[in-house]
Amino acid sequence: MKAFDNILETIGNTPLIRLNKIAEDIPGSVYAKVEYFNPGHSVKDRMALKMIEDAEKDGRLQPGGTIIECTSGNTGMGLALAAIVKGYKLICTLNDKQSKEKMDVLRAMGAQLHVCPTNVAPDHPESYYSVARKLNEEIPNSFFPNQYDNLSNRQAHYESTGPEIWEQTEGKITHFVVGVGTGGTISGVARYLKEKNPDIQIWGIDSYGSVFKKYHETREFDESEIYSYITEGIGEDILPANVDFDLIDRFEKVSDQDGALACRELALKEGLLIGYSCGSAFQGLRQLKDELSEDDLAVVLFHDHGSRYIGKVYNDDWMRERGFLPQDSDTAADLVSKHLDRPLITVGVGEPVSNAIQLMRKFSISQIPVHNEGEMAGVLNDSRILREMNAENIHSHCSELMDPPLPVVKGQASKEEVAQLLKQDHAAVLVDLGGGTHHILTRHDLISALA
Repeated sequence: MKAFDNILETIGNTPLIRLNKIAEDIPGSVYAKVEYFNPGHSVKDRMALKMIEDAEKDGRLQPGGTIIECTSGNTGMGLALAAIVKGYKLICTLNDKQSKEKMDVLRAMGAQLHVCPTNVAPDHPESYYSVARKLNEEIPNSFFPNQYDNLSNRQAHYESTGPEIWEQTEGKITHFVVGVGTGGTISGVARYLKEKNPDIQIWGIDSYGSVFKKYHETREFDESEIYSYITEGIGEDILPANVDFDLIDRFEKVSDQDGALACRELALKEGLLIGYSCGSAFQGLRQLKDELSEDDLAVVLFHDHGSRYIGKVYNDDWMRERGFLPQDSDTAADLVSKHLDRPLITVGVGEPVSNAIQLMRKFSISQIPVHNEGEMAGVLNDSRILREMNAENIHSHCSELMDPPLPVVKGQASKEEVAQLLKQDHAAVLVDLGGGTHHILTRHDLISALA
C-alpha cells in the first residue's frame, strides 16, 4: 500500500509554483515555495517536529510530558500534530494580535491557550515569552522548546527546506526571499544554499516596528525601532539565536498595508490563498525588483495558509477600518492611513516635561498623549508648554501641564464626525484601529484631506 503511518510523515516535499500574472513586471523568473501544503498548513511543521524529536533523543522531553511554547500560532499547530501522534499535552502562549482563526484551530487540536498582551516588553512578566517560561518552571515533566533560540529550528530547514529548493530549481536559484520571525527558516535554508553556491542572495523581509533591518545594517539594537504593528509571524522585538545575520545579504521592510494588499492580489491573480506574512514576503521581493536581472531565478517562500486570516486581510470591513481599502466616504482610518507605519508617540504622567519637548523636536509634532499605566490620562500640546514653561518648571511632571485626554474615535468614524470634534477646541483626536492600536489625527491631517 502507498500510505503513511501517521500525519507527521506527510511533512515536507511542498511544491514550487511559478508566479505568473502578479510577477509580470519583475525581471527573471519568480517561484513560490508554498508551505501551506504541509499538514499543519505552514512551514512551522518542519521545525516543530524537529524540536520535539531532538528533545526526545536527549531526554529533555519524557513520555507523557507537557510541551509549552510561545507562538504566533503556526508553530503551535505543528506542535499540536506532534503532541497528538506522540501522546503529549500542549500549552501555547500567544499574544493578543493573533487571529481568532489561529486560536480556534489550536483549541480544536487540543491545545490549552494563554493569551497575553502584545504591547509589553519581552521581559515583562505578562509577555508571552515570560508566561511560557513561568509555566515551564511550574509544571512538572514539561518541555519549553523556545523556537526563538532552539537551533533545531534552523537545522530542520537546513536538512529539508533548503535541499528541496535546490533540487526543485535544479540549482538555478539566484535569490531566496522569506519573512523573518524566529529566523529558523531563513538561516537554515541560507546555510544550505550558500554551501551549494555562495553567490545566492538571501533577502529577509521585515516589518516596520521590528529591529531586524537596522540591526543587520548597523549591529545596533535600537529600541526606538520597536513599536506595535499588525502583520503576524514576522519581525521581532528581540534577537533570536536562530537568526544568523551573517548569512543574510539584506533586509527589506514592508508596511502592514502593503503586505495585506499583496495577499489579496496573490489570491486574485494566482489562486494562492496565503497568509499575511506571505503577502509581505512577495511585496518585499516586488520592492527590490530593480535588483534583479532577466537571468535571475527568485524563490519566495509562502509560510502559511490564508484560512487563518479570513477575519482579517480577507475581510473587507477589517481592511477598511485600518484604512487599507478605499471607501466611498473618508473615515478616520483613511485620514491616518498615510502614517500607519509610524508609532504613536506618548509620555508617562510621571515623566518630566523636558522628555516631551525632546520627543516633539525629534518627531516634529505639536502634541503628545500622556498615559498612566496604559490608559490615556491627558495630552501635552506645544501652545501650553510655550505659555507656561520657564526655568523653574522645566522638570515638572507631564501631569502638571497636561490638558484633558484627546477624544477617541473608531476607525470607521466619518470625516464629518472628526471635523466636529476638532472644531471643539481639540487640536487632535485618537483613532482606535482595534487590537490596542491607536493613531493620532490632527487638524493638519483633516485639512490635507480637504485639499
